[in-house]
Amino acid sequence: MMDNRGRVLVFSGPSGSGKSSIINYLLSEIDNAIFSVSTTSRPKRENEIEGIDYNFVSKEEFEKLIQEGKLLEYEENHGNYYGTRKDLVEEALQFGKLVIFDVDTRGRKNLHKHFSDIMISVFITTPSKEILEDRLRKRGTETEEEIQRRLINAVKEMKHLPEYDYFIVNENLESAKKQAMQIAKLVDLKPAKELTTDLIEFWSI
Repeated sequence: MMDNRGRVLVFSGPSGSGKSSIINYLLSEIDNAIFSVSTTSRPKRENEIEGIDYNFVSKEEFEKLIQEGKLLEYEENHGNYYGTRKDLVEEALQFGKLVIFDVDTRGRKNLHKHFSDIMISVFITTPSKEILEDRLRKRGTETEEEIQRRLINAVKEMKHLPEYDYFIVNENLESAKKQAMQIAKLVDLKPAKELTTDLIEFWSI
């Protein structure tokens, strides 16, 4: 019997590429789509909401999640942990949800180990590094040091572009949103390997 397990849609790309705007658009337009909220050991900032921005835990609690194998992927950045809880994602998939992720290239690789049969990955970028830098500066939210670090990371991330199923060059946000929606509609057309096997066996009876 074929089940109604959900699907995984992964987005990666440099900070400033427009990922958040595109993901928020998809979440507003696709009824069964939910965003995978990361768990972090970073202290909650004043304007952040538990369960919306992050699931906040202590460093000790996060390390316990690592030891017990309860994370699909995680990384340490500037002394703080960030990761994805396995149980939360599996529960959403069991309810047939389209689970959308915003992760870096290493996170995509780790998620692919778990969900290769039900996952599509998309890399979002700007037409050039210069345009990315211009967008980062116009945001006015990063220091010069942070901007330079993000640009260095962006160059490194671009080298992983061939690993993704699709990529979007976000030159125009509205156009990029439409491309992302077209890709999202393809997720259900990518059959899970075990479901394909079930269907073949059903036909052979």
